[in-house]
Amino acid sequence: MDQQTVMKTDEQYYMKVFARYPIVLSYGEGPYVYDSNGKKYIDFLGGIAVNVLGHAHPKLVAAITRQAGRLIHCSNLYYTEEQASLAAKLAEASGMDRVFFGNSGAEANEGAIKLARKYGKTVSPVKVEIISAYESFHGRTLAALTATGQPKYHKGYEPLPGGFKHVQYNNLEELKNLMSPERTCAVLLEPIQGEGGINMPAPGYLEAVRDLCDQTGALLIFDEIQTGMGRTGRMFAYQTFGIRPDIATVAKGLGGGVPIGAFMTTDKIAAAFAPGDHGTTFGGNPLACAAGNAVLDSIAEENLLANAAAMGEYLDEQLTKLKSKYPQWITEVRGKGLMIGAKLTKPGRDIVNQCLEQGVIINCTAGDVLRFVPPLNINNGHIDEVMAVLDSVLAAQ
Repeated sequence: MDQQTVMKTDEQYYMKVFARYPIVLSYGEGPYVYDSNGKKYIDFLGGIAVNVLGHAHPKLVAAITRQAGRLIHCSNLYYTEEQASLAAKLAEASGMDRVFFGNSGAEANEGAIKLARKYGKTVSPVKVEIISAYESFHGRTLAALTATGQPKYHKGYEPLPGGFKHVQYNNLEELKNLMSPERTCAVLLEPIQGEGGINMPAPGYLEAVRDLCDQTGALLIFDEIQTGMGRTGRMFAYQTFGIRPDIATVAKGLGGGVPIGAFMTTDKIAAAFAPGDHGTTFGGNPLACAAGNAVLDSIAEENLLANAAAMGEYLDEQLTKLKSKYPQWITEVRGKGLMIGAKLTKPGRDIVNQCLEQGVIINCTAGDVLRFVPPLNINNGHIDEVMAVLDSVLAAQ
C-alpha cells in the first residue's frame, strides 16, 4: 500500500485513540527511520524510550530470528533457558532476588501493586493503601491508571479502584502526613517523572522517601519503565541515588522493541506470592526473553551505560546553549543521561511538527516540554544533527 492508502485504511479500521503524525514509517537502521516515501528521519524519541539499541541492531535481529526458528512460545508451566537466563541477568543488574515477566510496563506495575497489597496483608488486613505522585504516569490498565496522578487520564473510567492516594512530587512533608503505619502498604514513584515533564527529584528527596517507608513499614516501589535499561547512565535510575527500592518495575527498553516488562523484588517480599497468586500467558515467552538477553548483553558489550552518560551530558550542554540563544522559548533544560527535557514558554506541538518536517523525531510531553529519549548508542554527530534542526526551528518562531 502507498502512504495515503495506509493512512486511509488505518483511519477506517483502527480505534481512534492516537493522534498520529501524517507519515508511514517503513524501516529503520541505527538511530534513523525511513517513511514509505523514502524520507529519512533521525529518531530521538526512540519509540518513547524503547529502542535503546536503535533500529535493526544486528545482535537483536539475530537473537529474534534465531529464537523464532526454535521456540516462540510455550506455557509458563515449563522452564525455558531464555527466561531463566534473563531473570538471572536482571536480578544481578538490579540487586534484587526475584523477577516476574509480563508484556508491558502497565502489566509490570499491576503486578507490583498486587504484590505490595498481598505483602501488606501479611502484616494487617487494612495495610492496603498505595500512595503515588501527581503528574506521574504508571500505565493505562485500571489499577495503574488510578495510581497515575493525572486526572485527565481518569475521565470516563470511574469508578476507579479504591485504596490509592496522591501527593505532590518532591513534597516530603505532604507524604509524611499522609503515610500511615497501619494503612500504607507502598509508595509508588518514578525516580524521574517521564510523562509528567521530565521532572527531577529534589536533592535528598528519594533518600528521604526511602527512610519514611522504612519507618512506617511501607514498601518503596520505583517505576523504572522509562528510566530503566541504562536510560540515565546507570542500569536503573535508583542506582544513581544510592538507594534500593523494595520493588522495581521495568519495560520499554528491556526488549529493544519486542514487548516485555518485568517487576523485581527481594526474596522476603516475593514470598507473599504463592503458586496461582499471579500469572500470565505470554509474559516471559522465549522470543521476548531472547530479545531481552540480547539487549542486556549489548548494553554490556558496547559500554552503553557510559555512552548514555557521556552523550547525555553533551545533549544537555547543547540544549543549554539553545536555551541561552532562545530564552524567549526555552526556560529550563532538565533530566539525566539520555532522558532530557527542554521546558518551553508555549505549547510544543508546533515545534515538534516543524522538526518532523525537517527529518527529526522528538515529542512534547506535559504540553510544553520537548522530550529527548534517543537510542543509547548515539554519538556527538547525531546530537549535532538534531540540534541544528531545532536551532533553525526555534529561529523561525
